[in-house]
Amino acid sequence: MKTLINLLILIVLFLGSKNSTKIIAQTIIFKTRLPKQIDETSGLEFFKDAFLTHNDSGGKASLYAFNEAGIILKEYSIMGAENIDWEDIAQDENYIYISDTGNNKGKRQNLNIIIVDPNNDFKKVGKIKFNYSNQQNFDKRSKHPFDAEALVSTSNELILFLKNRVTNTTELYSIPKTPGNYSLSPKKSYDVKSLITGADYHNPTKLIALVGYTRSREQFLYTLSSFDMENLDQVKIKKIKLPLNGKQIEAIKIIDQNTFWLTSEDEGVGYPMLYKIRL
Repeated sequence: MKTLINLLILIVLFLGSKNSTKIIAQTIIFKTRLPKQIDETSGLEFFKDAFLTHNDSGGKASLYAFNEAGIILKEYSIMGAENIDWEDIAQDENYIYISDTGNNKGKRQNLNIIIVDPNNDFKKVGKIKFNYSNQQNFDKRSKHPFDAEALVSTSNELILFLKNRVTNTTELYSIPKTPGNYSLSPKKSYDVKSLITGADYHNPTKLIALVGYTRSREQFLYTLSSFDMENLDQVKIKKIKLPLNGKQIEAIKIIDQNTFWLTSEDEGVGYPMLYKIRL
């Protein structure tokens, strides 16, 4: 009887912890090298049956289309744009949004999202400027909560997920899709225990996916299911440890609820990579 009780306790503890523990059941089902031309790939989208990416800080103000074999098909130069620190890319039925929001040292006061029309030769058609209403200190420093490396587009708005180097949480900020100058306040904080570097939103399933890493270079994928800006407390989060320790995963694209594309930077050695992951 005592053995049975102990077994039941173990089962209850296991079931009760499933929503909060790391899920290890995932498989790399495809991987390929990407060219050095996109060695700091930092965002990922689809466009006309090809992938679309960009480099981050200091790179050219260009988007690169490449195929599954890792071959660059075309470079789209964004005239009138500057790549200060491009960190992610998102799109809707009309436009592509480039997140020039990297802020490693917390001192930037020119954060913006570039609006591009892919059906008009990737012409820049607007800029969304913003600041964080809760930021008062713009001194250069290594730990702060104001570095946004993850952007998604929903039907109604854009959403930034920040990389909080102080608490290892991620704060969610929403911003209109129309050009202007906005002061943003955080809507929600999630205790992800890592530094978030990329995001995607899948409208048919209302799923958001995030990628991030720890200081020990473990890589994680997070799924936020039933995502609804009006009910952020009801969002269900799963944390999945990726078999990619030591990599720098910077971008994610949802295929379906269980399958994802990821890209990693080359980190100065080796090659950038494209992965397909299945949970």
